[in-house]
Amino acid sequence: MSAAKAEAHNDIDKLSFEEALAQLEKIVGQLESGEAPLEKSIELYERGTALKAHCETRLKAAEARVEKITLSASGEPSGTEPLDVG
Repeated sequence: MSAAKAEAHNDIDKLSFEEALAQLEKIVGQLESGEAPLEKSIELYERGTALKAHCETRLKAAEARVEKITLSASGEPSGTEPLDVG
């Protein structure tokens, strides 16, 4: 990986989910417009792929932290348990 690409990935690692998603949406818009030259389109696609992976990682981490409220037989909250997303 080149130094520039490594720096770009370090930049992505510091982004919140919302920031990464906003950048990804912007990239998709630029690619869909078809106005970017080929080399720029390739760079945008590579960054978009890295942003997508970052967003997926952030979502998985968030899912792992989410808990489901459990109810007792009387319907009252009785505690929590890990959310079963599978």
